[in-house]
Amino acid sequence: MIPARTVTLAAYARAVRSQAPPDVLADALALDGVELVGQYGLERRVDGRTVVDERVAPYVDAVAAAADEAERELPGLLVERKAGVAVTVHWRTAPERDAEAAAFLEDLARRHGLVTYATRMARELRPPVPVDKGTAVESLLAPGFFAAGYAGDDRGDLPAFDALDRVVNAGRLTHAVRIAVASDESPPELLARSDIVVDGPEALAALLEALAAEVG
Repeated sequence: MIPARTVTLAAYARAVRSQAPPDVLADALALDGVELVGQYGLERRVDGRTVVDERVAPYVDAVAAAADEAERELPGLLVERKAGVAVTVHWRTAPERDAEAAAFLEDLARRHGLVTYATRMARELRPPVPVDKGTAVESLLAPGFFAAGYAGDDRGDLPAFDALDRVVNAGRLTHAVRIAVASDESPPELLARSDIVVDGPEALAALLEALAAEVG
């Protein structure tokens, strides 16, 4: 389920990039004029339907097989299937299994021709397609934009910060703002790279609400 605060934040966005599938975002947000990109850019909402990156197709069976094996071999952990495009295994409720799960999933990905992506207390297995939050952000910056901002709370958001640096250095943007949404688990490098640090999603919403009021 998409948290209510996420809906509030999305109301102030030009685009929403999420790890969640675009169908989930579309059902929860229902906002006109907001572009929805999911799965780090592997899926996006176009003309009312979800379009999957064509490079994913050869790996759909491998993703399904990896998900089946993870459920069988890692009982007690949450195996999240992401619309056939990726699978994420979570162990937040069993932190003592961190080393076991991480090692198993690295081997599982290798055997199925997938790649792993480390997040907080989880690993995502997905096709070896060169996309991340940075490439997703760059794809959303249409000609004519002069400023952009990005808010994130995890190590995986660093490529998006890098993308903003690239587009500013290339002259495609005049201004870019990197916002870190702080928590007890915030990676130090994310905080160090940010222009603004806010104390959690509520503070981010307040910042965007104030900005929206300022610009009218």
